[in-house]
Amino acid sequence: MQQPTPHPAAPTPDGSDQPLTLTVHAMPSHRDMAAPPSGLGSRWKLLAIVLICSLPVLVSYYAYFVVRPEGRAAYGELITPARPAPEATGTDLEGVSQPLSALKKQWLLVTAAGGNCLESCSRELYLQRQLREMLGKDKSRVDRVWLVTDDAPVPAELRRHLGDTTVLRVSPAVLDAWFGAPSAQALTDHFYVVDPLGNAMMRMAANMDAPAAAKARRDLERLLRASASWDEPGR
Repeated sequence: MQQPTPHPAAPTPDGSDQPLTLTVHAMPSHRDMAAPPSGLGSRWKLLAIVLICSLPVLVSYYAYFVVRPEGRAAYGELITPARPAPEATGTDLEGVSQPLSALKKQWLLVTAAGGNCLESCSRELYLQRQLREMLGKDKSRVDRVWLVTDDAPVPAELRRHLGDTTVLRVSPAVLDAWFGAPSAQALTDHFYVVDPLGNAMMRMAANMDAPAAAKARRDLERLLRASASWDEPGR
């Protein structure tokens, strides 16, 4: 408590001294004496900022997976629940190891086939390239990936036409864990769509005609449109 402060006596007009007076200053209020605020409010503010930053991703996935009922895809079949990429490693055509996690941060259009790549495989690789080209300006957001299921050498003529396709040899067991396959249908009968987080979330029958290819393109366009607010070209 602050002590009263004495005021010096003030002289009167006739020169005599006045009695000594005291002034008591205002006491501090209860609010002023309260304990300083804790860090709880700051933590809530930080959580709010993180939620706001994540909102575009959450909204786009909600729009695709929840607002659009299962089966509404024009051509492809949604994989529910989505299947994350396994913690596994593949090797490129030069024998250099590469983890599957390196494929993340980009939409992927994936095909799987043996290295000898028969006529049906070559057709799928061609169709894979055409589907990506049909996306126009958004094609830079999608990478083509060929996952080779065996140790057979890839023909030199085919290698010359792969362009910017990412090619990795990965065991069938790893591919089955990542993509699965409908009963009675082989893993190599489909294209697979993988999101930038590494989740396999759609499969498309690879044996498609021109009308089916147009529907497959629309599926890809919808995915890219739904993720446009947070996904950018390149890794």
